[in-house]
Amino acid sequence: MKFDFHSHTKASDGDLTPTELVGRARNQGLAVLAITDHDTTDALEEAHRAADGTGLTIIDGVEISTRWHSFDIHIVGLGINPGEPAMVDLLAQQRQRREARALEIGVRLAKRGIDGVYDEAKRKAGSGAVGRGHFAKVLMDRGLVVQQQAAFDKYLGKGKAGYVPNNWCDIETAVAVIHQAGGLAVLAHPCRYRLSNKWLRKLLALFAEVGGDGMEVVLCQQPPQERQFLAQLCQEHGLLASVGSDFHQPGRWIELGRHLHLPDIPGVWQRLGLEEV
Repeated sequence: MKFDFHSHTKASDGDLTPTELVGRARNQGLAVLAITDHDTTDALEEAHRAADGTGLTIIDGVEISTRWHSFDIHIVGLGINPGEPAMVDLLAQQRQRREARALEIGVRLAKRGIDGVYDEAKRKAGSGAVGRGHFAKVLMDRGLVVQQQAAFDKYLGKGKAGYVPNNWCDIETAVAVIHQAGGLAVLAHPCRYRLSNKWLRKLLALFAEVGGDGMEVVLCQQPPQERQFLAQLCQEHGLLASVGSDFHQPGRWIELGRHLHLPDIPGVWQRLGLEEV
């Protein structure tokens, strides 16, 4: 069984509609796809309609932004009930925080002579919340950067002109609300936070202490030694392994389900009632 537990749609900062994402997942031969948009579950209803009768199983998910020390840490919720009042309330709060941050990013970039960026980012977001990914796409459209990561490195990342510290919920709150919604709390892409091994272990210790269930061990693009290291950390902290492409848009390096071969350790699929790969 081929699955992917981390993907995004236009409801947050992905390029595809839920229907388009479902179609792509089927073309890639996926049996199970979790849709985990940033701080929103708006894509799930359409995704279920698109997948109905196709044999593709949709896992209701979300990726909640949290703040830990000075780091933005993302917690994926898998198998959630999106209608759970605690989840609805938290995501509404997160959306307000995201909108306030987006407005301030626009102001700060304007001070650098880059005017009108917020309005363009808002148009790209459509009915969804504006995120830094939308600003990055605008900066690419204007020819100020060539790649999305360059937008973060030059304008949007910590210490840059367009960086605005967030006011996200804490990790404990995210985990608790995911559990209230009947889901599994999974630490997303742990090696992307640029933490030292010491700080990564501190993060995992806290995550396990507050009831976190799992950690992403396998992504599309990573060296084998990283997978082995993360698998070891999973076992040390009693966490389940997860796999996810973190797919946002079609591209050369990242694709739904690509290279998501799980190490031989307990995985989240078992708790979700899925068959082992």
